[in-house]
Amino acid sequence: MKVAGLALSFLGVALPQGALAIVRKYYIAAEEVIWDYAPSGMNLYDGTPVGTGAAAVFLQDTPGTVGRVYKKAIYREYTDETFTVAKPSPAWQGFLGPAIRAEVGDSLEVLFNNKCTLPYSMHPHGVAYDKADEGVNYMFAVGKSGAVMPNTMNLYTWNVPERAGPGPADGAAVMWSYHSHNNEVMDVYSGLAGPLIVYEAGMLDPETSEALDVDREFVMIFQVQDENQSHYLEDNCKAHGCDKRFPHEDFEESNLMHSINGRMYGNLAGLDMAVGEKIRWFVAAFGTEVDLHSAHWHGNTLLLNDHRVDVVDLMPASFRVLLMTPDEAGKYLVHCHVNDHITAGMLAYYTVYADPAQVPAAAPAAPVMLAGAGP
Repeated sequence: MKVAGLALSFLGVALPQGALAIVRKYYIAAEEVIWDYAPSGMNLYDGTPVGTGAAAVFLQDTPGTVGRVYKKAIYREYTDETFTVAKPSPAWQGFLGPAIRAEVGDSLEVLFNNKCTLPYSMHPHGVAYDKADEGVNYMFAVGKSGAVMPNTMNLYTWNVPERAGPGPADGAAVMWSYHSHNNEVMDVYSGLAGPLIVYEAGMLDPETSEALDVDREFVMIFQVQDENQSHYLEDNCKAHGCDKRFPHEDFEESNLMHSINGRMYGNLAGLDMAVGEKIRWFVAAFGTEVDLHSAHWHGNTLLLNDHRVDVVDLMPASFRVLLMTPDEAGKYLVHCHVNDHITAGMLAYYTVYADPAQVPAAAPAAPVMLAGAGP
């Protein structure tokens, strides 16, 4: 991932010989979009249309439900402070915000542009910040509010001390997250969350901010996306002709989108790699007591803190970093192993090619229509 405007500076942090601390600049907007949880229109696990079987509970558009298409808010990265050219995002990113990457000792400057109709913010986990850069809207706050109002910008400065980076058993990188914290629950269910990844000093390409020690990296967030608690529930109900004033169990259940990166029933694309490549997976869960997940990769095993696994347990706001070296070509399932969750669509596929030359170029995510831009 190329980060526009990287500025080099010494930050007075003890670093390995030859490593430089960098001020890494990101330009990130919050935008309201129209999101499709299953853009193929198919349950790609069993090959049936989403209007049939178990998928119909969540994805069929009926007079009393929303279906598979929702208005949401997402974080989108831009090339510079003009916010005119959006950076392409890989298909596997889904509706996650862009990965913010830094090394121990770096400083992050994130210019946030709230293009939405509601106040939002950016609050980071793991890194260090002054109170003004916390991105939290306290009810009884004195001084600057954490809320960034619609059509305004805010510059956040976050520092990356050693305690934000990998510990002795963590390997080369650790995962954190960032999310809007104006109304934390509703903001996150509306779609505003993304990964923040901290590496050992010297592990990132200074020009592209890509990891130097692996061939590919992927991020997956397992979450029961509760659209009942989204800011946009009323808008979604109006758009699909259902009435949120009369909630009932079936309606509420239909809005519990069991997704990985905002896709369901195998509709997450772009998890492509080759035999023998070194792959780093970042996985996490967000949500409530229903978001107790067990991520399972078919076909290959992984290393978690030097322990061999093919399943890893996730709790809300927990983060795991795993390494995989696939040894057999094929298309494999990756899913939550909670029975109810896989039935409800929390599954995807990753594809291992026999040769790196066969791996498709990283496909950009499918175009996302901005809310209000269409008919």
